[in-house]
Amino acid sequence: MLSFWILAALITLTVVAILARAIMRGGAAEVESRAASDVAVYRAQLEEVDRDVARGVIETADAERVHAEIARRLIAADKAQAAEKGRTGTAPATVALGIVIVALLGSVASYWWLGAPGYGDMALKDRIAFAEEVRVTRPKQDVAEASLPPFVEPVDMDPRYLQLLNQLRDTVAKRPDDVQGHVLLAQQERRIGNFIAAKDAQMQLLTLKGNAVTAQDLADLGKMQVLAAGGYVSPEAEMSLRAALAQEPGNGVGRYYLGLMLAQTGRPDQAFRIWDGLLRAGPEDAAWIPPILEQIESLAQLAGVKYSIPDIGDNSERGPTAQDIENAQDMTPAERMDMIRSMVAGLSERLATDGGPARDWARLISSLGVLGEQQRAAAIHANAIEVFADDKDALELINAAGRKAGVID
Repeated sequence: MLSFWILAALITLTVVAILARAIMRGGAAEVESRAASDVAVYRAQLEEVDRDVARGVIETADAERVHAEIARRLIAADKAQAAEKGRTGTAPATVALGIVIVALLGSVASYWWLGAPGYGDMALKDRIAFAEEVRVTRPKQDVAEASLPPFVEPVDMDPRYLQLLNQLRDTVAKRPDDVQGHVLLAQQERRIGNFIAAKDAQMQLLTLKGNAVTAQDLADLGKMQVLAAGGYVSPEAEMSLRAALAQEPGNGVGRYYLGLMLAQTGRPDQAFRIWDGLLRAGPEDAAWIPPILEQIESLAQLAGVKYSIPDIGDNSERGPTAQDIENAQDMTPAERMDMIRSMVAGLSERLATDGGPARDWARLISSLGVLGEQQRAAAIHANAIEVFADDKDALELINAAGRKAGVID
């Protein structure tokens, strides 16, 4: 911490010295350009008089009178120049001192207000713990909804459509057990941007469906909860999304909004992996693809990943598969090892730059075990455990690969 303040002070003083020097030189030059000009003119006139006498242009007596007058003026100008130099020596110095004081005090005050004096970088473990605390203590759904302005129906709504919508609202209110009525009401309320009403209709729909609720029903509820909260993923929305993914792990809506929740609560690393997987899975016309494309590059930067957008829907797995290794059995030992090393190198480079799903980390660990590089496999296993610390399924897959590679018991 001390080194930071020393470095900050050195930078400030360097900048101040440059500015002060410019001010002092500029002020002196401006004054001297006026005073020195008179002195230079009078001296030139004296020299010109001497030349005129030498050429016989003027009489010596006249020259002496002119010389005396010019000399008098030169003396006065020289005194004026000396006085001006004395005055200008203190003004720029005062300005420079003022700059030093303002710069130092301003820098310290700004950092004290905007910065975090006394705090070093947070360790990864501490950042993960802080993110978990943010996730657990974040505002609930009703708080988020209450913070938003009340819904106002669009002024350009077709009067006939508004009449039909009001009729649908009245019908559902009179027939609260009408499943299809709640389906339609949720759709139409969402269509006009009345997301809280749409969420309420969807919740009632799930209550009516009971055990027949599908993963998509739950994902749609989570989505409407997020929209009703102004794009914020509340604990209640997270619960709906996780329930959808428990039934259908590949549900695109559920995965997208779960990734959004992780991004909002300080886990860009996990959010990036989810969204990258969605891009690779596609399809290209999926509703979640455009918002992911708008955000994933900045998310990758936060996650510390050098990233380039993959081909959407190109979910081909790169790196050595079990089949690749099996096919290599017909090669000579040297050829087989060369092939495996080549594939391992490609997979290792991709995971280091772009990241990837847990199965790719597990494949890399297993392949290194085949190559007999247990030390490297152990290092990558430890890294993968850290990356997927909060993903139970991923940890099981990675540990299974570690046991296969002989790096853990």
